[in-house]
Amino acid sequence: MASADAPCYTLVYEDSSETPTTQELRTALQKGSDEVKFDTLRKIIVSTINGNHQPQLLMPVIQYVMPSRNKQLKKLLHFYWEVCPKYDDNGKLKQEMILVVNAIRNDLQHPNEYIRGATLRFLQKISKDQELLEPLVPTCRACLEHRHSYVRKNAVFAVYSIYREYEHLIPDAPELLQTFLAAESDATCKRNAFVFLAHCAMPKAVEYIIQVFDQIPTMDELLQMSIIEVIRLDCKQETAHKARYILLISELLNASSHAVKYEAAATLTSLTQNPAAIKAAASCYITLIQKESDNNAKLIVLDRLDALRIKHGHVLDPLIMDILQILSSADLEVRRKAISIVLSLTSSRNVEEVVLFLKKQLQKTQDQEFEKAPEYRQLLIQSIHVCAVKFSEVAASVVHALMDFLGDSSNPSALDVVAFVREVVEKFPQLRRTISEKLVQTLPEIKSGKVYRGVLWILGEYSEDIQEIQDIFRQLRKVLGEIPILASEQRLLEEASAEDGEEKKDEQVKTETTKPKVLADGTYATETAFTSVSTARLEAVKAASKPPLRALILGGDFFTGSVLASALTKLVLRYSELSSDKRKCNALKAEAMLIMASVVRVGQSKFVTVPIDEDSSERIMNCIQTLSELETQPAVHEIFLKDTKAAYSKMVAAQERKAAEKRESEKAKAAIIQVDDLLSFRQFSKKAADDVIDDSEDVNRATGAGEVTEDFISNLSRISQLTGFSDPIYAEAYVKVHGFDILLDVLLVNQTSDTLQNLCLDFATLGDLKLVERPSVYTVAPHSFQSIKATIKVSSTETGVIFGSILWEGPGLAEQCVILNDIHIDIMDYIKPAYCTEQQFRSMWTEFEWENRVNVTTTISDPREYLNHVMKATNMSCLTPEGALSGDCDFLSANMYARSLFGEDALANLSVERTEDGSIIGHVRIRSKTQGIALSLGDRITMAQKDNKPPV
Repeated sequence: MASADAPCYTLVYEDSSETPTTQELRTALQKGSDEVKFDTLRKIIVSTINGNHQPQLLMPVIQYVMPSRNKQLKKLLHFYWEVCPKYDDNGKLKQEMILVVNAIRNDLQHPNEYIRGATLRFLQKISKDQELLEPLVPTCRACLEHRHSYVRKNAVFAVYSIYREYEHLIPDAPELLQTFLAAESDATCKRNAFVFLAHCAMPKAVEYIIQVFDQIPTMDELLQMSIIEVIRLDCKQETAHKARYILLISELLNASSHAVKYEAAATLTSLTQNPAAIKAAASCYITLIQKESDNNAKLIVLDRLDALRIKHGHVLDPLIMDILQILSSADLEVRRKAISIVLSLTSSRNVEEVVLFLKKQLQKTQDQEFEKAPEYRQLLIQSIHVCAVKFSEVAASVVHALMDFLGDSSNPSALDVVAFVREVVEKFPQLRRTISEKLVQTLPEIKSGKVYRGVLWILGEYSEDIQEIQDIFRQLRKVLGEIPILASEQRLLEEASAEDGEEKKDEQVKTETTKPKVLADGTYATETAFTSVSTARLEAVKAASKPPLRALILGGDFFTGSVLASALTKLVLRYSELSSDKRKCNALKAEAMLIMASVVRVGQSKFVTVPIDEDSSERIMNCIQTLSELETQPAVHEIFLKDTKAAYSKMVAAQERKAAEKRESEKAKAAIIQVDDLLSFRQFSKKAADDVIDDSEDVNRATGAGEVTEDFISNLSRISQLTGFSDPIYAEAYVKVHGFDILLDVLLVNQTSDTLQNLCLDFATLGDLKLVERPSVYTVAPHSFQSIKATIKVSSTETGVIFGSILWEGPGLAEQCVILNDIHIDIMDYIKPAYCTEQQFRSMWTEFEWENRVNVTTTISDPREYLNHVMKATNMSCLTPEGALSGDCDFLSANMYARSLFGEDALANLSVERTEDGSIIGHVRIRSKTQGIALSLGDRITMAQKDNKPPV
C-alpha cells in the first residue's frame, strides 16, 4: 500500500520526556501483567500515530499480547493493527501479518458475541487492505447467520465496507443482503442491510420499499428514516412510484418519532408543491415545535417553516392561529421567531384574530410573573404596533388597551407604547380626541421621564380643543403638586423644623470621634464627623412622597422639565388662537409661565439632586420669553405649532417610504419567467421542488465553489513579504480568507547554490487563531522553488498575528534559521454591515461593557464625507435616517452598526463638529461585548484617518 494512500489519524500528545526505549517496551510486553501490557500497548499506539513506527515491536506484540483473552486488550490490539505499518518498503504485506490474519479469523469464529462484533467493526477500519481482507471474507459472510443480532448488524456493515472497496471479493453481496433483509427480524440489522442496498443497489432498495409498503408506518424509527432518504434520492431521478411515495410520506407525518416527522415533512415539500401537501407539512412542523422540548430544535424547525412561508406565501395563512400557539413556549427567541412569521402572514382577513390573541398574551404578562416577562411584553407591544399601523381597522381597538401599559415599570415597554401612540395620532386624526383623553387620565400613573416626555409632546402637538387644553392643565397641576415648587418645598422644611422645636435653623451638633486615619504621606490624623440636623431634615423632605412629575424634576430630570415648558407653550399658543376670552387666556399664560419659572428656580436650589443644566434652563427661558411676547412674535408661533408636527410627519412618511421600498424590492426578487425564456437542465436531472432539501448548494457554499473568483490585482494586494531579498531563502505568502479559515499559500525560493535539506516552515499564532496542520519537511534544490500551504482556523473577530520561522540544514548538516515577518490578519474580512432598530441599538449600547474612544484627526472638512469615510473603512452601516443627516450643518452625530461572521455585535457613535477654520473635531466611540473587536475597529479607524482614502 502506497504511503500517499495511508489513512490520517488524530495526533495525540506524547510526553517525550517519559518515552521508554524499544527494549523497555519489549520487556514490558513480555513479562508484564494484562494491566502493564495494556498501558504499554497504549504508549506504542500513541508513538506510532505520531510518526515513530517502531517496526521491531510488531513481533513481540504478536507473541505476547495477541494470545491474551482480556477483552480490553483485544480492543486495544485492534487499534494497533489499524495504525501499525503492515507493508514493507517494497509495498508488499509483511510476513508477520499472516499470523495476525489467522488471529482475526479465530476472533471472527469466537463463541463470545462481543469479540465477534468488535472484530467485525475492526474489519471496517482496514477495508482498504485487500490482502488482509481476502482470507477473512468467508468467515465474515458466515457471521451474517449468527444467532446474536449484535454480530449480525456488524457483519452487514463489514460486508458493506468490503464490497464498497473491492466489489470482486463479494460479487453477490446485493443478492446476499436482499435475502438477509427478507428473513431478518431485528430492526437495527434490517436498517443496516437496507442502508447497504440504498448505497450499493438502489433498484433492490426500491423493490424492498414496494414489497413492504403497507408495513412501513409501523416499522422502527431508524428504518423509516433510511426509507425516507431512499425515496428522496429515487425521486431525483425519473420514477414511476412518485404518487405512492407521496402517499407514504403523508402517512409518516403522523409517526411517533419527531425525527421521522421532520424528515417526512421536509421530503414531502421536495416531492410536490400541492397546496394540501404544503399545508400538511407546515402543520407537522407546528406540531413538532409545540411538542419538542429542545429550544435549538424548535428554532431549526421554525426556520424550515419560514422557508415554506417565503416559497408558498398565502398557502399557510389558515394556519396562523396554530403558529400563534407556539407563543406558549418559554424561550424568548422561539417566541420572537414565531411572531415574525405570524406578522408576515397577517392579512386583513385574519388581523383581528391575531391582535386579539396578542392582547390576551399581553394581559397574561401582567397577571402572571415568569422569566423575561418585560422583554416578552415589549415584543408583544411592538408586534401589535406593526399590525395597527399596517391595518388601520384594528388601530382603534388596540391603542386604548396598550395605553394601560404607559405606567409599566419596564421602561422599554412603556417607551414602545409611546412610540406606537405617537404614530397612531399622526396617522389617524379621528382617534386623536379619545387618545388625548386617555393620555390625560394616565399621567398620574407614569413613572419614567422618557415616557413623560413622549406623552407631553403628544398632548402639546395634538390637543386642538379648548376644553381639552383646560383638562390637560388641570391634570398637570395634580402631577406637579403645589406651585411654586421651591416655596412649597421650603415651607415643608420650615414646618419640619418647627415640629422639632428648633429655634436656630443653622445650628449644628458637632460630634468628635477619636478614630485614627492614615493620610497619603503615612502620618496619622484624627477624623472628625459633623452631623447636621438641618441636612438630615432636608434629606427627609427630599425623600417624602411626591406627585410623579414633581418627583422627576426634583430628582434632576430637567430635560423632562424643558419638554413640559415646550408643551405648555404650545397649549397656551393654541388656546390663544381658539379662544376670544382674553382674561382666561392671560390666566392660562400666567399659570404656564409660573410653572416654567418654578422649574428654573427649584433647579437652582438645594432641594434638587443635581442643579439644572444650562441647555434646559435656556430652553425654558426661551419658552417664557415666547409667552411674554405673545402678540409680537407670530413667526415663533408657527415654529411651535406647525414646524415640529411637520417634522414628525416627514419622518413618518420617510419610514413608510422606506418600508414600501423594502416590500417592492422583496417582490422584485421573485423571478418572472417569460414565455420565451431559456429552460435550464441541470445535468438533465429533475430539480427538486424545494431547494432546501438539495444539499449541493450547501456543499458549494461550504467549499467556496460558489464564490466569485477574485481578479489578479485583488490577489496581489493580499501578498505579504515574509523575508528579505538578501536572505538565503526568499519567502512570500498569499493570504486567502475563506469563511472561518485562513489559507496561507507560501512560496519559498532557494537563493543559494546549496541543497537545503529537512526544510521546515514553522508557524505560530497570536490571538484566536489555531494552526490546523503540522508542518511537513521538504528538500529544496539550489535556486528552485517550493510552494507550501497552511490552514489556520479563526474563532473570533480579533486582530490576529501569524509569526514563524524557516529552519533547514545547510552544508555540513549545519542548522540555519530565518525569522519571518509577522502577518496581521485584517478583521474587515469578518465584519459585515448589519441593521437593527433604535431600541435594539440603545439596549446593546447600555449592555456592552467594552468601549474604545477614538479622537478625530483628519484633513477631511465635511462631516458627512468623514462619516462615509469611516463607514467604508470599518464595513459598518449607518442607522441614523437620511432625513436626520441631510442639510447643511456644522454638527453631525450618527450611529453605526455591524456584525461579525461569529455573531458578535459592533456598535459605534460618531460625534463631530466643524470648527471655524474648517477642520473637524470630535470622536468615535466603539462598543462591543468583547474587547478584541472594539480595539481592532479603533485601530482600523486610526489607520484610515492617516490617509483620506480608506485602506484597501
